[in-house]
Amino acid sequence: MAQEQSFAAITRTIEMDVALSPEISAGRIEARRIRIPAGVAAGLHVHNGPVVGNVVSGVVAYQIEGEQVQILRAGDLFFEPQGARIARFDALDEDVTFLAYFVLAPGQEAEMEFPSA
Repeated sequence: MAQEQSFAAITRTIEMDVALSPEISAGRIEARRIRIPAGVAAGLHVHNGPVVGNVVSGVVAYQIEGEQVQILRAGDLFFEPQGARIARFDALDEDVTFLAYFVLAPGQEAEMEFPSA
């Protein structure tokens, strides 16, 4: 009975639900803790697979090329679609720590390109 009451107190809220395009057959998910010092800009980049992440601490200016800049803070989620040009992922006035989850096909390694503007 106590266990049933404990389960009844649990809540589940969908925070993000995105379609993967193109669809991939995921073989694994690689999670990385990434730190960016205050004032450092990651630069224009592209990932070879989708990336889901959440900011642990700090404030980030995040922008997919052609879209509005978003200001992300601790607890905020972000999604970088496979092949999307990420124009900004810039630490603002404080160091930033975030967790990034790379969805990888069997045999695939996470890679990042830095195309010219």
